[in-house]
Amino acid sequence: MSGQFLAKVPKGWILLACIGLLALNLRGPFVAVAPVVDLMQADLGFTPVLLGLLTSIPVLCFALAAALASLTTRKLGAEFAVSLTILGVLAGVIVRSAGGPGPVVVGTVMIGLAITVGNIAVPLIIRRDFSPMRQGTAMGVYTAALNIGSFLTSMVTAPLAELAGWRVALAAVGILAVIAIVFWTLAVGARTAFVPSRTVVAGGQGHPAVKGSGWITAGLTAGFAGQAFSYYAVTAWLPSYLNDELGMSASAAGAGSSLFQIFAIVGGLGVPFAAKYFSTTTTAVTVGLLWTAVPGGLLLAPELWWLWSTFGGIAQGGGITLIFIAIIKLARDQVSAGRMSATVQGLGYCFGAVAPPLVGFVHDASGSWTPALLVILGSVLMFFVCTTLAVRLVPKGR
Repeated sequence: MSGQFLAKVPKGWILLACIGLLALNLRGPFVAVAPVVDLMQADLGFTPVLLGLLTSIPVLCFALAAALASLTTRKLGAEFAVSLTILGVLAGVIVRSAGGPGPVVVGTVMIGLAITVGNIAVPLIIRRDFSPMRQGTAMGVYTAALNIGSFLTSMVTAPLAELAGWRVALAAVGILAVIAIVFWTLAVGARTAFVPSRTVVAGGQGHPAVKGSGWITAGLTAGFAGQAFSYYAVTAWLPSYLNDELGMSASAAGAGSSLFQIFAIVGGLGVPFAAKYFSTTTTAVTVGLLWTAVPGGLLLAPELWWLWSTFGGIAQGGGITLIFIAIIKLARDQVSAGRMSATVQGLGYCFGAVAPPLVGFVHDASGSWTPALLVILGSVLMFFVCTTLAVRLVPKGR
């Protein structure tokens, strides 16, 4: 890709493509562990608890390091923060695939911390560099790419591990990081990408202070907590539910649960489109109803699991998009947007981290999936109510 070619392409398109490439790296590296856990356990002798931590560590990083990631983005610049994210993911992937149990854990922590920076930086870049009319679309592309990365990684890792081993399969995720850093460097320039900015992240659309902004932040935080808890609980336990309740084989249950992941692309791209023609409240209610159909549908009509998985996929992709759109449109300035995003994600992901073990404990203690699904229903309703109340001040089409 030459500089002359880039000069002919609209800047917004280039930036949007880079955001998409970055997003491919923000979920796939830790989703890749699930398909090869048995091989890793046989090779490294990991206990089931430690194997579970390999997928929980990144989510814990999202929760515990969000404030530090926000500070990093403000002090070093958003472009450098993106470079730090991509290179951190690449380094973590290499370390994780290089040795025994120690490097696996250290590499996983590196990946989690790097992705946390990206989680904070991307909404700020979208808020700063896209017009208000295009911010929702950019956020939808970002969310869709997150789920595309998860889906592709889940589909490719197991077959590759059978051919070349789990280390090669996990290392192969780094190819996406290499592609992303090359395009990012070409797009923003080497100096901008790799030299920290000495000024606080600035720019973006300035908005008047929103009345009750503290309550809005609290509502978005509670809504994101419900979203994260529901997402990680369903992701972790839907295959087991399909196996136990409907007698599906492990491979069929895994393939069936992929509907929940792939249809998130529809939600991520559909919410910005809907928000242009309907009120944000209407959009939030629609997403909430689709989310409620997952635990409610599995409780009342489990044989229609494919329909509930489809609805849930649309809802989980649309829910996170809706919350991020609210953050970038309701925050007064870039600094406020960064702090709001760190608060919402930091506290919200705490709930996401505890979802799989808590739901698993409820299921084991009761010997039934009904109480576990009721717990998920409670978290979905928290998302529904809190998000709907918090986003009602976002004007249609702004």
